[in-house]
Amino acid sequence: MKNILLQKQWGWKTSGAALALAFLLATILVKPIGVSTQFVIVDGLIWNAISSTIVKEDASAKKGYSSPNAYLNKSGGKYAKSVANPRNYSFIFVLAMVLGGLIAAQLQTNRPKRAVMPEVWKDRFGAAPWKRYLAVFIAGFLTLIGARLAGGCTSGHMMSGMMQTSLSGYLFALGAFAAAVPTALLLFKKGKNK
Repeated sequence: MKNILLQKQWGWKTSGAALALAFLLATILVKPIGVSTQFVIVDGLIWNAISSTIVKEDASAKKGYSSPNAYLNKSGGKYAKSVANPRNYSFIFVLAMVLGGLIAAQLQTNRPKRAVMPEVWKDRFGAAPWKRYLAVFIAGFLTLIGARLAGGCTSGHMMSGMMQTSLSGYLFALGAFAAAVPTALLLFKKGKNK
């Protein structure tokens, strides 16, 4: 039975087609995919657990909730409402992404017994795992800050936006690649770091 459930890792073409289909179905059936806003909601949930005054019901607010925090209160209390009622499509979608990734990793037939560090990283920065973990954490943190400053992440702006032929989606993609390609070239120059 276990062999039936095991999967082989998909190539980039199959993965890209599956991702496009998932985005298309989500947009047609529910709404466009966006992920980074849910980090704001998690922050709000933690903050609200510590200080119950951060989100309150407010009949005069467009969404029925308000917050003294300007970010949670924007769009008529849209984020405040999501903090008060986190069981919504977007929040469950993000949790399902994490759970789906974990399940897929466990079902992979060619999964290594321990994490494998990419050769390009080892050649440039050495084999110390803590360096890789620290760099990935910092990069993720900076990406999340940038996503919130931009009002959305690559899922919402670039992938969902481009699929809907949004000019801002194409501009976001252009900007993302204009920053990412030179950064990658700078970080991963040929030859070992001396």
